[in-house]
Amino acid sequence: MQLLPIFLDMQGRPCLVVGGGATAARKVGSLVRTGAAVRVISPEICDALDRRVKRGELNHLARAFEPNDVAGNTLIIAATDDRAVNREIARLANEQQIPVNVVDDPDACTFILPSIVDRAPVTVAVSTGRSSPVLARLLRTKLESLIPAGYGRLAELSGKYRERVKQRFTDQRDRRRFWDRVLEGAVAERIFAGQLEEAEAVIEQELAPDALERDMGEVYLVGAGPGDPDLLTFRALRLIQQADVVVYDRLVADAILQMARRDAKRIYVGKQRNHHAMRQEEINRLLADLAKDGHRVLRLKGGDPFIFGRGGEEIDTLAAEGVPFQVIPGITAASGCAAYAGIPLTHRDYAQSVVFVTGHLKDGTINLNWPALAQPNQTVVFYMGLVGLPVIVEQLMEHGVSGDMPIALVQQGTTHLQRVYTATLSTIVDIVSADPPAPPTLVIVGEVVELREKLNWFRPPDEPVLGATTPIVPSA
Repeated sequence: MQLLPIFLDMQGRPCLVVGGGATAARKVGSLVRTGAAVRVISPEICDALDRRVKRGELNHLARAFEPNDVAGNTLIIAATDDRAVNREIARLANEQQIPVNVVDDPDACTFILPSIVDRAPVTVAVSTGRSSPVLARLLRTKLESLIPAGYGRLAELSGKYRERVKQRFTDQRDRRRFWDRVLEGAVAERIFAGQLEEAEAVIEQELAPDALERDMGEVYLVGAGPGDPDLLTFRALRLIQQADVVVYDRLVADAILQMARRDAKRIYVGKQRNHHAMRQEEINRLLADLAKDGHRVLRLKGGDPFIFGRGGEEIDTLAAEGVPFQVIPGITAASGCAAYAGIPLTHRDYAQSVVFVTGHLKDGTINLNWPALAQPNQTVVFYMGLVGLPVIVEQLMEHGVSGDMPIALVQQGTTHLQRVYTATLSTIVDIVSADPPAPPTLVIVGEVVELREKLNWFRPPDEPVLGATTPIVPSA
């Protein structure tokens, strides 16, 4: 470790910044946020600094630097365009043992300002020991995406209850177990979801005298998206890695399952046509029972749990049983698969509305509102429509949709196995009969399908020539 990382209390302490340009403004911004008493010396200052002066956030002396300016400061930043002046400021600061930072001159610095992830009161500082400020900024960017803003609120809540926790748990191991439950469990997740009152209610329950006797878990209803693991939300990924038990569907990609903890128990409850590993009522019951046994249960569903995912049925049972749960939306298949196929679901020139519809009803029929689905200037997306494709085509044409209407079938969209069939209503059934796609396959009907040839951007490595890299051209 080349440099000692420390955090200084700068509240009200005098700091000197010499220079008035954009670099100086960035340094000043960090100091102002800590509550430091900032003085800027420069004949001229940029607009950003001028606005801070007008808001009373700093004191500006419109003149050149003088040697006597060094004395009495907690720290100094030299940010002029003149290397010689900056070096002279550093020399004077060193003589008086005042920490000094010189921009773009690491050898002249006695301290550096790291890249900051600010989740006040949580602060994460990243440094490369003067080697590569650009790399430090890149690392900070990665951390920004991994650390939700809610960690600041979580830290504030922890501080609020710190003394009570000490009084409640005199044994250090018990305190650590308590904070583990709070910082990684239901309290933290409610904070991240913006449910501050609910978070305090949970922590009050945890502090109750009989809290150690209770052992209620929680269910995370998570949308895994259409297949590509990169399409998961940050929150979904965090919960996947926290769960004790994973209850997953057939459409969840294996790469996403592998993100779960290795010691997490996995329970498959997938459904295929005429073959269910577990009935829906049994799944509902399983989720409630697992949570009541104290488990953090991840209910992982392909796509979005509230779009033909039966998520509403599952949380209805959980609510009735008094089991805590959260719902984390995912990218639904219609949006993800269409985007990866280069087919915009809406377009000002082709479709002003989009309809999502299931091609397989609960009673096994395809008895849909065909007049509504046959309206012009809209895109219709059929989930689970592959088996019923002949009926879908027949009914749409019978209700007035032209046989020349473009149609696309997207097989295993967003994955390396993606394959796209494009044709017209009058030709698609014969094409599919000759070269059947594999489920899951999404059906898109509408003039927007014409845009695929121009907008097709995703080229999976295993994509075959027919039906993917080029549209299938109907025979005359």
